[in-house]
Amino acid sequence: MRIQAAKRLMTLKVVYYGPGLSGKTTNLHSLHALTADTQRGALVQLDTETERTLFFDYFPVVLGKIAGFRVKVDFFTVPGQSFYTATRKAVLQDADGIVFVADSGSRREEANLQSREDMVETLASMGRTLEDVPHVYQWNKRDLDDVLPLRVMNAQLNPEGATAIEAVASAGTGVMETQKAILAEVVKAIQAELKRARHA
Repeated sequence: MRIQAAKRLMTLKVVYYGPGLSGKTTNLHSLHALTADTQRGALVQLDTETERTLFFDYFPVVLGKIAGFRVKVDFFTVPGQSFYTATRKAVLQDADGIVFVADSGSRREEANLQSREDMVETLASMGRTLEDVPHVYQWNKRDLDDVLPLRVMNAQLNPEGATAIEAVASAGTGVMETQKAILAEVVKAIQAELKRARHA
């Protein structure tokens, strides 16, 4: 969270995390398309020749106000490929909220688990845990013929019982619901922090 007091502007950072090809970039494309022109900035993409995310995708959205400050949210994705560890860490740095996008395909079980473990380890290297970072899960690609049961995905990836949303990001299904869910968690955390500051 960055505060620009003179501009009365609060900038938040939300990162979409998950294994390669789980639909993180598709989420941002859909989210960008579903967001009003007056609220959104340009979608910036840094892709490889195979169109998989090389570094990150990014776009800003201007929302309402918190405690008299206008709120701008920067949405990022991280590259899912295993060899971009340093890039994922750089993008995850100072995240106010995380959306973990899991691939519902039955053959992607291990990839999901490895990515979540990587996320937890990356946060730990920054002195953070999932407990102190607002986060939600998105079970993407629920339109596939052969999907992992929701009970399995929840048991394996969401033992803490965070909000989890079913989605088909390519069709825009569940995309806005995911955004609303993570922003609600982030705002709740900020309000709690402001309340603690007032009583300190």
